[in-house]
Amino acid sequence: MSDPQDRLAIGDALLAAAIVATLRRAGRPILVGLSGAQGSGKSHTGRRLAELLCDQGQQTVVRSLDDFYLTRAERQTLAAAVHPLLATRGVPGTHDIALLMQTVDALLAGDTVALPRFDKTIDDRADRSEWPVHAGPVDVVLIEGWCIGARAQPEAMLAAPINALERAEDSAGRWRRFVNDRLAGDYAAFNARYDLRLMLRAPDFGCVLGWRAEQERGLDRRPDAPPPMDDAAVGRFIAHYERITRWMLEDEPADLIADLDAERMPYAWRLPQSA
Repeated sequence: MSDPQDRLAIGDALLAAAIVATLRRAGRPILVGLSGAQGSGKSHTGRRLAELLCDQGQQTVVRSLDDFYLTRAERQTLAAAVHPLLATRGVPGTHDIALLMQTVDALLAGDTVALPRFDKTIDDRADRSEWPVHAGPVDVVLIEGWCIGARAQPEAMLAAPINALERAEDSAGRWRRFVNDRLAGDYAAFNARYDLRLMLRAPDFGCVLGWRAEQERGLDRRPDAPPPMDDAAVGRFIAHYERITRWMLEDEPADLIADLDAERMPYAWRLPQSA
C-alpha cells in the first residue's frame, strides 16, 4: 500500500472501528485517549476521527490536553515554588488535571459545559468568554495530547540527565523527579479512566524537532502575540519533552498503536510490544 492518502484513510477507519467496538462493549459513553509526539498530527487525526464517528451516529467531542494547561501566572507561581523549568508549559505538572476531570465528567454525563481553551500564541489560557460550550449527550470523549497515558519512569532512569537542558538546568534532578511524581499521582489516576488508548508512534525522537518546527511556523497568531520561535528556541522547548517522549516510544502505553513514517503517515497498526 504505497499511496499515503490510502494509508491515512485506512488508519482512520481502523482507529474509528476500535473506538466503536469499545463503545459497544462498554454500553455507555466512553473516554478515549490519543497520544503522539509534538507535531505528529494528533489534532488533525482527532478531528478526522470525530467526523467519521459522527457520520456513524456516535456523538463525539474532541479536546486537547493542551487546553488544560495551567495559566501563565499559575505556572510562574509553580516555577517559583518548585523549579524554574515549570514555567514552561508542557510537562506533567503544568496541566490542571482537576479541571480536566471536571470537564470530562460533565461531558460524559451529558451536561452543558464550557470547554477550556488555551491560546499558545500568548502562552496563556483564553478568556472564559472565548470558551466554546457543548450541550447534550455524547457517546465518545476523545482527549488528544502528547503525554496521554504516559507512565512514571523507574527511579533508576531519573539519575542521569538526558540532554543539555537537564544537565545545565536540572543537574540535581529536582524538576524531572517532580514531573515523574505527578505522572505517578494525579496523571495516573486520570489515565486509569481511559476506556481506550490510541498512540501515533513517531519513528524516533529525531523526527520530533522538525515536526514541531513546522508546527510553530503554522500557528495562527494574534496581532498582539510574540513572534514564532526560531529553530534554536524550538530545540530548547522540545528538550523539555524529550525524556518522556523517548520513554513513551520505549514503553508504548497504549492499547492500539499506529506506526508513523518520517512524513507522519501511518504504515502499520499493532498492539504494543508488551501486550
